[in-house]
Amino acid sequence: MYDSPGGSATRPAERTARVVTLHDEIDLLTAPALRERLDLLTAGPRPDLVLDLRPVSFIDCAGLGVLCRARNRVLARRGRLRLVTDSGFLRRVLRHAGLAGVFEVLPGMPPQPREECEEERGKGVATV
Repeated sequence: MYDSPGGSATRPAERTARVVTLHDEIDLLTAPALRERLDLLTAGPRPDLVLDLRPVSFIDCAGLGVLCRARNRVLARRGRLRLVTDSGFLRRVLRHAGLAGVFEVLPGMPPQPREECEEERGKGVATV
């Protein structure tokens, strides 16, 4: 809480995260389109992005590179990036790649009203 000039306590306006649900495989073939889309979503100030990876069945080093790029862009703009996965496979891939502690990984969607989320769906990549 912050003090306003009138002396009463107020809350800063809460921002809602943009939720992007990825599907199927994130690999050498799908990585370029995903990179382009995530670059658009992380271009503004303080991006708040949730990548729902639960429907993802496979990710390779090209896909990991795209996730790392998105993370770096978000951090450079003082934003937040969260990955959502309940997959042991994806958690192992992150761990073996040395990225387990690099990303904020959640087992389920963060608590916020779904109607306030902006969700984008697409096969392999997020689409408008």
